[in-house]
Amino acid sequence: MRLRKRRQPTARVAGYSGPMTHRHRTVLILCSDEHDPRHAGFSGSPVARTPHIDRLAAAGTVFTRAYTPSPICVPARASLATGRWVHEHRCWDNAIAYDGRLPAWGHRLQRAGVGVESVGKLHYRRTEDDTGFDRQHEAVHIVGGAGQLWGCVRDPLPASGGGAGLFRRIGAGESDYNRFDRRVADRAIEWLHARAARPAAPPAALFVGLVAPHFPLVVPQPYLDLYPPETLPWPKLRPETGHVRHPWVERQSTFNRLDDELGTDERRRLAIASYLGLVSFLDEQIGRVLAALDDSGLADETLVVYTSDHGDNLGARGAWNKSLMYRESTGVPLILRGAGVPQRACATNASLVDLFPTVLDALGVAPDAADASLPGRSLLRTLTDPEPDRLAFSEYHAIGSPSAAFMVADGRFKYHHYVGFEPELFDLADDPEETRDLAASPAHRAVRERLEQRLRERLDPEAVDRLAKADQNRLVDAHGGREAVLGMTRFGATPVPAQAAG
Repeated sequence: MRLRKRRQPTARVAGYSGPMTHRHRTVLILCSDEHDPRHAGFSGSPVARTPHIDRLAAAGTVFTRAYTPSPICVPARASLATGRWVHEHRCWDNAIAYDGRLPAWGHRLQRAGVGVESVGKLHYRRTEDDTGFDRQHEAVHIVGGAGQLWGCVRDPLPASGGGAGLFRRIGAGESDYNRFDRRVADRAIEWLHARAARPAAPPAALFVGLVAPHFPLVVPQPYLDLYPPETLPWPKLRPETGHVRHPWVERQSTFNRLDDELGTDERRRLAIASYLGLVSFLDEQIGRVLAALDDSGLADETLVVYTSDHGDNLGARGAWNKSLMYRESTGVPLILRGAGVPQRACATNASLVDLFPTVLDALGVAPDAADASLPGRSLLRTLTDPEPDRLAFSEYHAIGSPSAAFMVADGRFKYHHYVGFEPELFDLADDPEETRDLAASPAHRAVRERLEQRLRERLDPEAVDRLAKADQNRLVDAHGGREAVLGMTRFGATPVPAQAAG
């Protein structure tokens, strides 16, 4: 039963002076953690069961070439907040988190009189920082405001990371993350119903941070039962069947040794099934929130965004979790649904940095002078004025990396630049799974040089690598030095509140 009739969008929002074409009164951002979009029905997966996300995709626009600014949680989320690349905000890894010193889209909305709240995982420095939210419900940030300090030790990189027990427990069960995600969905539903009960409520935005399908790969039995492990496709390019990993990737993989931690093919299959089970569990929570949006009567005035902070390798190339430049790691789902959003796929390269201008645009908040330097572009503008040659970009300076890694991609080719190592080049038209490296191909030399030049027009890779390591070295020294930091207790998944924080 609907709570009230749907409201019509108002003609004007504070801070915006232009016409209100397809502007919205509410923005609802649903952000998962570690979801490779190819593990979803809307992307054509023959295995993944995601009916609620699929319906969202069918009713809006799917950006089929969306990338994370960095394939690891904290840097990616800092970029989502600030609309800036990692080398600009300098939150390089999971120990250097967003603290509010750079303006976020939330700050801009607050200045325009728009309400801004969050529910769930943000992964910023700490709740007390002014990061652009009027209120944070069930907030999750880096542990103790310090996070994974050992990941800053990269100069030089230790031989081994020592492990954090990411896969000690996999399979059927109930984890703190499962309970947390249900609670996050509950709180988001409460927020929507409370908003609907206020007919004159001003424009508002809600960020909903769910943690699935992030490890631990533990999922309630009904979701795991959807994916019998023996029926699932086996990961591509496995080293034991002859695949030779790129030297940078080999160094990163031998540092983490996650494939070794899983140990057997039986456990690897169970890990894949558990990840897919978590994807379906996530889909269920998103479905609950979207049903509440419909029931509230707010759907017609709301721009819904679904995305994730990065993807997951899920065994491809013998790698697990994120941290690589391949599409498994750097690709993210990006779906928009709302008034004026067509039902189609958009092949323009898109990024999480585009969410800053998109949220402002959706709520009719005019950009200010500082916003002119942001690299992102409103996705609502892209729908009517696509950029076929727009360059995609991602970078990595975090756990397990011997040097900086960068990715750029145009409409067809994708180039990986590793400081101190040879590059990689892939033809996404002929080889969308990135199985054939063309960097050494004489026929593709001009393409490789062109994309390297476009990267160097954006930044100096070697200088950025030095800057990241210098910042990380200072942080390590401030916590007692290299040996002290490496001796700290390791943890993988960031703890979540055990119960509602109020």
